[in-house]
Amino acid sequence: MKEYLILKLKGPMQSWGGHSYEDYRPTEKYPTRSGLIGLLGACLGIDRKDLENQQKLNESFIFAARADKKEVFTKKLIDFHTVEDVLKVDGSINPYPVVTKREYLQDAEFSLAISFLPNAKYGIEKVKAALNKPIFTPCLGRKSCPISRPLYETTIKADNLVSALSMIEPKAGLIYSEEGNEELDKVMIARDQPLFDGKRHFYNRKLYLIKQ
Repeated sequence: MKEYLILKLKGPMQSWGGHSYEDYRPTEKYPTRSGLIGLLGACLGIDRKDLENQQKLNESFIFAARADKKEVFTKKLIDFHTVEDVLKVDGSINPYPVVTKREYLQDAEFSLAISFLPNAKYGIEKVKAALNKPIFTPCLGRKSCPISRPLYETTIKADNLVSALSMIEPKAGLIYSEEGNEELDKVMIARDQPLFDGKRHFYNRKLYLIKQ
């Protein structure tokens, strides 16, 4: 059995950005990998410009996220921002301000199980300590999305990510896991793996959808 770090993500609003369209910033229905790297990185004190340590953090773990409140998916909130210097389709800068829309999940709750890889620079004890005493303020996808309870829940021993989540209340919900069974589980592709090139560039990762 392996040891797993369990997090609870809960707050009045969460926003886990998917593919953006300049004037439209939707949220995914689950915590993204890039969002979790940012969340853990903030707790660890990794600067936003420190791409080397962000990449080392990314290479330290795999995870699964369970949506603990399915009704939250129909309760999205949209707000509006005025933004300058937005890129146009041809790559030039728009000389006029643009009104952008941003989506948020309302009253969402997620349980996360994190498994740390052998020889990871950021292991379970280091991340656990950072969660309990974060260096930078953690938020749930965007700065306007504060946490409403401590992130750290517990550490448990289990056979895999899904079985680890099965021990955590409410013990039911849709799981988005980086571990799964190709023959039994539904597979989806998420484009939320950062390239760590200093730009908002991402590549695909495979997710297994598992009902618990």
